[in-house]
Amino acid sequence: MGIRKAKVEDWKQISLLLNQLDYPDTESFIKEKVEILLMDPNEVLLVFEENQSVIALISVHFIPQLDVKGDFARISYFAVDKNIRSKGIGRKIEEYCTGLAIKRNCDRIEVHCHSRRKDAHRFYMRQGFTESPKYFIKMLPQSD
Repeated sequence: MGIRKAKVEDWKQISLLLNQLDYPDTESFIKEKVEILLMDPNEVLLVFEENQSVIALISVHFIPQLDVKGDFARISYFAVDKNIRSKGIGRKIEEYCTGLAIKRNCDRIEVHCHSRRKDAHRFYMRQGFTESPKYFIKMLPQSD
């Protein structure tokens, strides 16, 4: 089938893919998160389906900007099943999202990729991304 918009029913397969990225234990909340993202007009959650199985996902947020003419697209999560990587699926999904970003008046795509993900770094470089040296994060307390 190829690239399609995610559906709430994909939540279990999405959770398995996130687990491969070292985001374990998403089963208890991922269905609700998928529902929220699917309703957000500034979000696109896509999957790559093959033989009725979700084998890849990408979550892209479109972020309006005040100080520049173009907006930003930010890849939040991007995973291809570890058993079928390096077969062009990630490239197809990234290029598809680049087209969406251009249509949404974005002038850049950002992605945060942990320093331990060396293979992912090589992928992004092949896709035309350049490294940006600073990234700051502030963890916030969680309410119950």
